[in-house]
Amino acid sequence: MRRIAVVGGSIAAVTAASWLRVRGFEGTVTLLSAETEQPYTRVPLSKTVLSGEATDASTALPPLDDSVDVRLGTRAVSLNTRARRIVIDNGEPVPYDGLVIATGGRARRLSPPGMAGEKVLRTLADCAALREDLARAHSVLVIGAGLLGMEIASTCRTLGLQVTVVDRDPPLRRVLGPVLAQVITDAAREHGVVLRTVPGGVRLVGSRTLEGVDADGDFLTADVIVSAVGDVPAVDWLTGSGLRLDRGVVTDSRGRVANDIVAAGDAAVVRGVGRRPHWTNAVEQARVAADALLGEDVAGVALPSYFWTNQFGVEVKVAGEPAGLGEPDMVDVDGSSMLLRWSAGAAATVNHTVPVRKLRQLASAT
Repeated sequence: MRRIAVVGGSIAAVTAASWLRVRGFEGTVTLLSAETEQPYTRVPLSKTVLSGEATDASTALPPLDDSVDVRLGTRAVSLNTRARRIVIDNGEPVPYDGLVIATGGRARRLSPPGMAGEKVLRTLADCAALREDLARAHSVLVIGAGLLGMEIASTCRTLGLQVTVVDRDPPLRRVLGPVLAQVITDAAREHGVVLRTVPGGVRLVGSRTLEGVDADGDFLTADVIVSAVGDVPAVDWLTGSGLRLDRGVVTDSRGRVANDIVAAGDAAVVRGVGRRPHWTNAVEQARVAADALLGEDVAGVALPSYFWTNQFGVEVKVAGEPAGLGEPDMVDVDGSSMLLRWSAGAAATVNHTVPVRKLRQLASAT
C-alpha cells in the first residue's frame, strides 16, 4: 500500500490522516475536502462562535503534517472500487491503494428546492451567515429540540433574542431520556424560551421565500427561522460504487467497508450499533479505522460513546445512551450538581466534574 486517500475534511478525516503517520505509514496521504476552509471543529459553532464570543479562526484544527497533501475545495463525485479511483468534481481521477471515507454529513433541510429563508447550522459558512442574520433580528424560531437546536436557542437567549423552539417530541427526550431532558427543559424555560411540542410535526409556509411554520394549525413566524433537524450522511458520491449504503456507509466494528476501504465519523454506520454522530466517537473511530487499513490487529471502539452539551447554564456530560432507559438506578445530588447512572449501560453528570474515562467506566460497570 503506497497511496492512501482520505475523503473528507471532518475531524474523523483529519484524525485518520494524522494517525496514519503516527502508526508509521510512509506512503502518500492525500486528503480531499469539499470545503474551502482549513479543517475545523464544529463543536463550538452553536455556542461561542455563533454568539461572537469566539472567532471563526479559533475553530481551526491543528494543521496536518506537511507530508499530507491537503486539497481544499475538492469534492469527490464518484468511486470506482475496481479501478481504485476516486473522481473529483473537476473530472480528475485520484488513484488510491487504501481509502478512508470520512465525508461526514450535511444539514437536513425541510424546505423544498427553490425556497429561500430557511437557516441551518452545520458548517463554518452556515455559522457566519446565521450570526449575521441574528445581529439584525429580535426573534428566532428554532425547528428541532435536539442538542443542536437547544444549543442554538441558548445562544440566542444570551444575545437577548426572543426564542421559540418547536419539535414533534418533548425537548431532548430522544437523546437524553426524561430525567436529563427535564433538567435542561426547566433551565430553558427559566431563561425565557418558549417550548412547543407539536405531535403532528411542522410544515414550512411560503412559496419562493419562507414566511413561517404551520405547527398543527398554528402559524408561527420570527425574524430568523432555523432548522436543526439532524443531518444527512454525505455518501451520495458512493452511489453505484457497490459499497453497502444504509443511511451512511456500512462498516464492521473496526471501520472496515471492503478490501482496503474503511470509514469513520458521521458518514459511517457500524453494523449492530448504527451511527454515533459525536466528536469523541469520530476521533476514536478514525484511529481504529486507520489501524485496520494498515492491517493492525486492534479491537474496535470498546468504551461507551461520550458526548456533552452546555446550554442555559447547564453542563451535561453523557457516557452511553440513556434515552429509553427510564429512571436512573443511582442519583447523587448536591445542589445543582448531579451524578447519574443507569445499570443498563449509561452514566451522566450535570454541573459535576468527573474525568471522561471515569464516567465511561462507570457507564460500563456491571
